Amino acid sequence: MMTDAELAEQVAYYRRRAPEYDATSYGDVAAAQRRIRWLTAEMRPAGRVLEIACGTGMWTSALAEHAGHVLAVDAAPEALRIARERTTAANVTFAVADVFAWEPAARFDAIFFSAWLSHVPARRFGDFWGRLARWSDRVLFVDEPVDEKAKETYVRDETVERRLTDGTTFHIVKTFLDPPALERDLDRLGWDCVTRRAEADWPWIYGEATLRTDRRGARPAG
Repeated sequence: MMTDAELAEQVAYYRRRAPEYDATSYGDVAAAQRRIRWLTAEMRPAGRVLEIACGTGMWTSALAEHAGHVLAVDAAPEALRIARERTTAANVTFAVADVFAWEPAARFDAIFFSAWLSHVPARRFGDFWGRLARWSDRVLFVDEPVDEKAKETYVRDETVERRLTDGTTFHIVKTFLDPPALERDLDRLGWDCVTRRAEADWPWIYGEATLRTDRRGARPAG
């Protein structure tokens, strides 16, 4: 089970990794951006969109092409600096936020996150989706499926060891998504979820979760 200290280590890891994130995650950034634009168009974000864990902003500009406004948040200021430099769209606002503690002042038409759900500890899964239900009725996500799990070095059930290019090691949460299990878990929490595979040579999944009518009506504090 991840402790709060280990979650803080996860944030520290992404703060330190920010300068090398694009190269180590995407490799060919231009090719990744083309795929991101395609996949974002498939998911059809619209209206006021909250992007959680926006990182270096690889998805932010694509979201802004479809949304009326994007509020892009991340716990790593170093990543947000890169995102601000990358994103020229006038309809984007950035903010530093820990989504396990933060509350927005208003609801959104949609929430989006890429490669974030797999970093949510199992003990926080229900609370996290409860927060999302206060913030929006529609959630869009992209992440890695469970058949990619072998590439990680696990030290505990949901904790992996990651190494930066300078050799520094960190422990972070990584729970690869099993679409049928995810859909069942979200169904119990009041969400209807559909997942799909991305392109054949891009082993990620994307999905949409819609809050059922009987679970709607909550509003965020503030």
